Amino acid sequence: MIGSFPNTRVPMLDLTRRLDKSDIAKRRERAEKFLQKGKTSAALDEYVAILREDPDNDAVRQTAADLYLSINNPKEAAKLFSEMFDRQANSGDSSNAIITYKKLARFTTPNPEQSFRYGTFLETTNKKEALETYETALSGFTAQKNNRKALVVLERIVAAEPSGQNFWRAGELASEMNDLKRAAMYFFSVGELEENAGGNAAPWYERAYKSDPLNPSCTVAHSRSLLTQNHCAVALEILQPLMADRGTVSLEVRDLYGRALLGVGKLVEAEPILWELFETNPERLPQIVDLIASMIDSQQDHGAVVLARKLEQYQRRQGNRREFITFMKDLVEKHRASSEVLEFLVELFNASNRENEYSQTLIKLFDVYYEAGNFQKASDCLDRAADVDAYETGHQKRLEMLRGKIDPRKYDAIAGRLTHANKAVEHHKPQQQEPEEPTMLQDLMLQAEILVQYGMRSKAVERLQRIQQLFPHEEEKNEELHRLYLNVGLMPRYSDAPPAMASAAAAGAAGSGSAISTGAAPAVSHPPALGAARDENDIRNLERVTEITRSLYQQANVKNVLTVAVNSIGEHWNALRCMASLRGPGKPPTLMLEYVAEGVTPSDAGVRAKLLGVLQDVAVSRGPIVIPNASALPELADVEQEMASIEFGSLLVLPLVEGQEQVGVLVLQAGVGTEWRPSDMLVLRSLCEQMVLALHNARLRRLVRNLSATDEKSGLLKRSSYLDVLLSEARRAVQQNSPTTVVLMEFGKSSAMVKEFGHAAVEGMLKQVGQIISTHIRQADVAVLYDTTTIALLLADTPEKGAFLAIDKLRRVLTDINLPGRDTPPVLSVGIAEAAMRAGFDPVDIVTEMINRVEAALVAASADPTNKVQALQPEMETAAA
Repeated sequence: MIGSFPNTRVPMLDLTRRLDKSDIAKRRERAEKFLQKGKTSAALDEYVAILREDPDNDAVRQTAADLYLSINNPKEAAKLFSEMFDRQANSGDSSNAIITYKKLARFTTPNPEQSFRYGTFLETTNKKEALETYETALSGFTAQKNNRKALVVLERIVAAEPSGQNFWRAGELASEMNDLKRAAMYFFSVGELEENAGGNAAPWYERAYKSDPLNPSCTVAHSRSLLTQNHCAVALEILQPLMADRGTVSLEVRDLYGRALLGVGKLVEAEPILWELFETNPERLPQIVDLIASMIDSQQDHGAVVLARKLEQYQRRQGNRREFITFMKDLVEKHRASSEVLEFLVELFNASNRENEYSQTLIKLFDVYYEAGNFQKASDCLDRAADVDAYETGHQKRLEMLRGKIDPRKYDAIAGRLTHANKAVEHHKPQQQEPEEPTMLQDLMLQAEILVQYGMRSKAVERLQRIQQLFPHEEEKNEELHRLYLNVGLMPRYSDAPPAMASAAAAGAAGSGSAISTGAAPAVSHPPALGAARDENDIRNLERVTEITRSLYQQANVKNVLTVAVNSIGEHWNALRCMASLRGPGKPPTLMLEYVAEGVTPSDAGVRAKLLGVLQDVAVSRGPIVIPNASALPELADVEQEMASIEFGSLLVLPLVEGQEQVGVLVLQAGVGTEWRPSDMLVLRSLCEQMVLALHNARLRRLVRNLSATDEKSGLLKRSSYLDVLLSEARRAVQQNSPTTVVLMEFGKSSAMVKEFGHAAVEGMLKQVGQIISTHIRQADVAVLYDTTTIALLLADTPEKGAFLAIDKLRRVLTDINLPGRDTPPVLSVGIAEAAMRAGFDPVDIVTEMINRVEAALVAASADPTNKVQALQPEMETAAA
């Protein structure tokens, strides 16, 4: 067409002419006739004239634009397309506007406003093209120095693609426009994205705060990053305005303010804030412990003891006094020796009948008082320690240190007690008894008690077997040992061998005639030989493993479990580096943590990820392995550079496995030439098993929280989570071959209770019951509000017999619960059912059978006035019997 009209006259739009509306139809007819005759210019004149008369006629405008194109005049056609796009956009005709914009863009560059509006039409259908069009509009407005419009475009870009780069551009432009509040929010968003990606968000939070210091979100984020960098004084300064009105301050702000006070040493001011937070959330216990430690280190001993007493009373009410004593012992061992704090610890051990710790703490207190020149107090400590254990090594030396420094009568009294003990030792020498035997028996009994308490029954049985070998018939004269046998549910049995075997076994001879009966299990008729000397390092390992295991099970989430594991294991084994990761087969790690000794450089995250992935594959294929030299394994050829970057020494690699499923890997690094003992390997493998169990428990608790919120009134999980929790625990029990028991506790029939006392009163009673039960069950156990008056308990790693013991414990702590408005307790009926674990059973079948059986047991307990606790056995076991 362009070549057909080389000399065609181009009619121009003349808006000064106005034609009569009656002539529009005639002009259209003439234009159509002109087109039929090929007179394009004449037809175009008529259409232009029609537009002067009827500027809203987009059909004529479209025809005129097409005719301009046919005569090679794109400039005029673009004007018409531009007018038509603006009209269509204003009227909301997005589909036609999109078509018109594309035509317009072929012949000219649309203005920034048109590009922006075109982008808004594309957002829902073509996000990528919309973003490209927004960028075009942004460039146009920027060239025009129209910052207001440019910021509007950037807001649409951020909404469509909220990336750090886009937030940053919007923040910079808002800052340039002096719109600081908006700039602060954009910089704050950059910081959030950076933090979520594991990067350094501190500069962005700082810029957000400086842009708008009155924005609470920016203030909190900036102060949090300052505390992470240990800039506590600056954080304290910027948080103070937010603390002006204590009634409206959020928990997070109070937490940060308390941490800042703690960081700058204002411990007295920090104490009420941190305590209030702890009462709101008992999981903040480590903050209170840190506060006590800081008070000890800053020589504020009186404040430390006052706070410790306050915490001890709180933990006692919660039934956690044993745990409190343990972490107080650890705290005192790791910080400055203080006479006032040690005196408090002596009181705790004495009141708890923990004589060994009581005696050892008195010895530490003796050293503190002696160094301070307070010999009278030192002699009191020695006197009390000798009263508990006059055989303690070093008492005679300590007494000599006091010669001439205390009252002679006091000196003679202590000396007389020690002399009497020495004579007793001499008297027993002809019997060839090792003076270490009583200590060995106490150690073994203590280890067995700890193992029973934390559900490690098989390990407890091993300790009892050793006690039986070394000290046969000891339970007949030792009530505490007899009680321990009963708690574990075992019955010692002996052959006709004479009792003299006890001393022979203790001296190292092989015992051959004793065993522990465990139901149908055969007796152990030939126990292994045992040397007289005790391996102190192995006992220390066992005690430390128990402490680490307890700490692992106390953690509330997966990250905390892994953190405690790498730090505790690395520190105890004096490793240069201890690394652990969680990773499924063929997948990148989901979590990696590292402990490094003092002076050791932490590894790069990328290096760590690659290295741990390869080491996990090696450990899974080969089992636990010691790698003294990286070049010895062909599997490590691809990570030779990574090995070199961590200054490679001897590595001990242990897989983390749950059933048949890979979970992750644990790696310890020691110096070149280090040899790992078989006992270390054994203990660490046991710890790996406990890590996997603790990780499972943490995931289970997180799953429960995600699946169902707690009931607001009782504080227990809602009934909707009942099946999910049972199925999850059944799968774990099948994989670990461990027992699981479910319990239904009914506090009266719900219909009768509601009818007599009212729904609100019954709910109030269950609220008290739920709160008490929640604080007296283990971390791995779960309590569910089954119905209005019934609570379901899932007891992990617990057989039926253990469930009976748990019910007895709960009955004792529920003695203060009475019926609404009365002084009598509700009638408690309990049904118990242990899961029937059989090879080939599906977890769904296990749970279904267990649910039916526990409900039947509850019905039987409710109907029996003489026995309100009933347990039903699986039908297949009854039939087999």
